[in-house]
Amino acid sequence: MKKGLLIIMSGPSGVGKGTIRQKVMEDPSLKLYFSVSVTTRQMRAGEKHGREYWFINQDEFDDLMNNGKLLEWNRYVGHSYGTPIDPINEHRAAGDNVLMEIDVHGATHVLKKVQGDKGVLTFFILPPSLEELERRIRGRCSEDEETIQRRLNQAREEMEQKGNYMFNVTNDTVEQAAADIVKIIKEQLEAQ
Repeated sequence: MKKGLLIIMSGPSGVGKGTIRQKVMEDPSLKLYFSVSVTTRQMRAGEKHGREYWFINQDEFDDLMNNGKLLEWNRYVGHSYGTPIDPINEHRAAGDNVLMEIDVHGATHVLKKVQGDKGVLTFFILPPSLEELERRIRGRCSEDEETIQRRLNQAREEMEQKGNYMFNVTNDTVEQAAADIVKIIKEQLEAQ
């Protein structure tokens, strides 16, 4: 059986990665498995444990990290985030294409670990503008001003990394961004 692709999607907080990912996942022909990360941050309204993230405490996170069960991990605005490695390996071995939605630091760690793997695609999602990104972050109404400012500063730094990705996709609209990503994935699958 042919090993599945590892598809990495990154971009600044608030750019719409989750919404785009959900739209891309609607295409059954892509045979996608979403790699659900773990985090120590609190669940936001509308999120579900095991769907957007596995919400765990810091001790549980540290156990996973110390036992080599995370492909990558990072601290971001005061919380820990990481990607469990076993489900990724199992699904790729079964021929599923694994979609990871991770920050640029996590992507850097993953790419070092999978260096030489020809079955890796990377996408960086860009906002139409920094002003639009700020509007989206504020629209969540889930964070205080200090956290919003930290997210915006982090976004500026992360966008400088866009050249490290195979494909840059601007999220003017979710539908178009998702369609662009689906098209590229299909082209890559056909080329295998």
